[in-house]
Amino acid sequence: MIVALFVLVYLFVPVAYTFAFSFNDYRKSNITWVGFTTKHWANPCGAQGACESLVVSLQVGAIATLIATILGTMIAFALVRHRFRGRTTSNLIVFIPMATPEIVLGASLLTIFVQGFSNIGLRLGFWTIVIAHIMFCISFVVVTVKARLQSLDPRLEEAAQDLYAGPGGTFWRVTFPLVLPGIVSAALLSFSLSFDDFIITNFVSGDETTFPKFVYTSYLRGIPAQANVIGFSMFAIAVLLVIAGQVIGNARRANKA
Repeated sequence: MIVALFVLVYLFVPVAYTFAFSFNDYRKSNITWVGFTTKHWANPCGAQGACESLVVSLQVGAIATLIATILGTMIAFALVRHRFRGRTTSNLIVFIPMATPEIVLGASLLTIFVQGFSNIGLRLGFWTIVIAHIMFCISFVVVTVKARLQSLDPRLEEAAQDLYAGPGGTFWRVTFPLVLPGIVSAALLSFSLSFDDFIITNFVSGDETTFPKFVYTSYLRGIPAQANVIGFSMFAIAVLLVIAGQVIGNARRANKA
């Protein structure tokens, strides 16, 4: 219990620091405590480029999550439910982006975008960030959904078929609802990874600025308190979503009982 408490304190000290210094009434650099103020929360877009970069990160995360979740779910179903030549190799390829250092992925993607896609008019910017994020998010979606599929009881689908349900009806009424929690978890994980990514994004973003890139470039001249406000707000939203998921899950289990 004591060890767990120390671990939690260790994990949440940076979060507490971010929250506390979002109220700092600093002048030039938000490093030392000067005084208490709520003006940064009243105007989170007060720092130039803060909200603009946040919008870019949200847009990239939404698009990358949607596409990666769809493609990753389809790949997971193919790997779990079907036998085909190259299946073992496909499983290995899925894990490669997860095992490869991000700096290697970023440099490789930069080379591909500059040398390969520049001929078709694709320049470094918003869409190269989206493509890169889709690429590394797919692996996490496949692994998450695949684990959910492997844990399903095949007798449930067999029972549906015994009751004269066709392949489509079995999928939408039995398989998909059972896999949906895994798909949602994969989507949330993908969005978190996309929103948080800096290393790969820094290689392929060109002049486009995401929120992590904004924080990094702001560090050189002092991170504004508005970045603390936005960062803590995103953390709070994530925690609330997790709590809401737990409450809904417990309510459903209670109703079934």
